[in-house]
Amino acid sequence: KVARYLDDRGHSTVLANGDTYRAGANEQLAEHAEALGERLITHEQGGDPAAVIYDAVEYAEANDVDVVLGDTAGRLHTDQDLMAQLEKIDRVVGPDLTLFVDEAVAGQDAVQRARQFDEAASIDGAILTKADADTAGGAAISVAHVTGKPILFLGTGQGYDDLDRFDPEALVDRLLGDG
Repeated sequence: KVARYLDDRGHSTVLANGDTYRAGANEQLAEHAEALGERLITHEQGGDPAAVIYDAVEYAEANDVDVVLGDTAGRLHTDQDLMAQLEKIDRVVGPDLTLFVDEAVAGQDAVQRARQFDEAASIDGAILTKADADTAGGAAISVAHVTGKPILFLGTGQGYDDLDRFDPEALVDRLLGDG
């Protein structure tokens, strides 16, 4: 969805699959890349996620691509090995922007993960998916509060265009019954 958002605004992108541990991750992201007409950088399953994203940055620099979108494993904040991989990606690649992505309906689990991710990789903002199912909006408020970082987008459906800029005023209106 972020690739579509950027493409629609004239930015070229390349996708990088840093989720090297999950079976089928390369195939899943390849389907999305093909549907979007995007280039995808992958390594073999079990490879080093930081190396994949580093290679994508090298590809982007060599091919005048504006943005590398590096996907990482959906990791449990209690899994120290996976959190160490996130720290390594941050150290090796030195990204310009690091976004935390989680489900709005995950509630306090999303808040805990956001805190841990921010400690591991110093996030710059967040995207919350399934926001159309989170009528209260509590996760958005809590994630922004515990990290001190903004919610940038809300995923509101399954389509590639179902990504909306986060509007805090609309959330407040909804919470107060004005929206």
